[in-house]
Amino acid sequence: MNPPKNEEILINVTPQETRVAIVENGVLQELHIERLDAKGIVGNIYKGKVVRVLPGMQAAFVEIGLARTAFLHARDARPMIITGDKNSEKGEGETSKERPINELVREGQTILVQALKDPIGSKGARLTTEISIPSRYLVYLPHCDMVGISQRISDETTREDLREMIQTLKQEKNCTGGYIARTTAETSQASELQQDMLVLCKLWEKTALYEKTCQAPALVYEDLPLAQRTLRDFVRDSVAKVFIDSKETFDKVRNLAQELMPDAVHIIEHYPGERPIFDLYSVEDEIERALQREVPLKSGGHLVIDQTEAMTTIDVNTGGFVGKKNLEETVFKTNLEAASATARQLRLRNLGGIIIVDFIDMHVKSHQNQVLGALERGLAKDTTKNNMTEFSALGLVEVTRKRTRESLGNLLMEDCRVCQGRGMLKTAQTVCNEIFRELLREARQYEEANMYRVIASHEVIDRLLDEDSTHLADLQEFIGAPIQLQVEPTYFQDNYDIVLT
Repeated sequence: MNPPKNEEILINVTPQETRVAIVENGVLQELHIERLDAKGIVGNIYKGKVVRVLPGMQAAFVEIGLARTAFLHARDARPMIITGDKNSEKGEGETSKERPINELVREGQTILVQALKDPIGSKGARLTTEISIPSRYLVYLPHCDMVGISQRISDETTREDLREMIQTLKQEKNCTGGYIARTTAETSQASELQQDMLVLCKLWEKTALYEKTCQAPALVYEDLPLAQRTLRDFVRDSVAKVFIDSKETFDKVRNLAQELMPDAVHIIEHYPGERPIFDLYSVEDEIERALQREVPLKSGGHLVIDQTEAMTTIDVNTGGFVGKKNLEETVFKTNLEAASATARQLRLRNLGGIIIVDFIDMHVKSHQNQVLGALERGLAKDTTKNNMTEFSALGLVEVTRKRTRESLGNLLMEDCRVCQGRGMLKTAQTVCNEIFRELLREARQYEEANMYRVIASHEVIDRLLDEDSTHLADLQEFIGAPIQLQVEPTYFQDNYDIVLT
């Protein structure tokens, strides 16, 4: 049974950046952004040089030509022994024995590595020596000889048919290396798998040849730009149209489709309209909402999302929703809506790592199970690897989602230079109290001062002249010198200076 074609992909291209919006039933589900001056490196292959080996961390730092050295953990370094059926699209294997890092690499050694994660925050890129190159239907693994099937293909007969088909093609075409059938291969024909296999083999031959001749550090294989990568990774049977507002990019994507997936050529269209393409489904408004801390729910409740370096917390609140029958019904309906909204927000904001969801306490077990089911169904639509737990004793649900690129918030925003990312400022009263203490310190240290000038923001000066005017007068009498107040419009509420004259 064919899935409903309820998805559309909008690709907006400007000289500075490319943005891709994945819309399902008219609602934005995912947003991907690639900027010209800060392109992601996930999937790129480098000839790197090991600059430092740290046995205590079971890791090594590798120079690959970026501003910061990249990080290679022992479990991501070969040699690896791949065993059994492969249930992944990413080529993650099982090791028969994890060897220490100093037996795997040495300082000064040149090695071929692939980027698993972009540099995020203060951390360098994460690397692996298990190279994998994706195409439309297959992922090629040049350093092993296994055949695997995506875990998203659940039908056992289909899995066995695909495995047998790939093994036969490998022998007939004398193709070395390993292959993983991607989810898109579920309905593919042998001719399509063969085409992918030949393209991947030629691509690897070219990459391996260049790797032998170049000097480390060097980029030896660069993954496709975002627009073309979207065609490869996100166009599936449920996609009705791909609209691209750049004629040049449209031509490139269409040419790639004709080469790799001719069955998708007819759904790729150039969008020449004067109205911006992201206005078609209010995508710009959705982006703005995705940068806010609160997410309103239709019921009247809301989510509160707080992202830190260690984890992301999502708190569910009923807000103004009171229900029609009783508190348990109100809580259940709010949590049920929050579960679906949480899954969508994880995709839309590209939140990764550990996510703790604090649902409102429920006392009915069947309600808990239904909420978990709604969350699980929402997460099943996510192409990024994720896992979730049952409710903990404290009523929390833990979700882990693979983090490979910066979140939407970290990509589009930066820490406030006033509050250093805390999201809060000291109150005017707190700052006034600090000023009083500072004036006392200055008076004790500089007894000969004729006058003290306090320079601060409007809010602080207003409070000194109003609520704290009595305290200011008492302090002025105590230190025996006048205190002059001056507003500095460019100062934020946290800022002040005290000048002695």
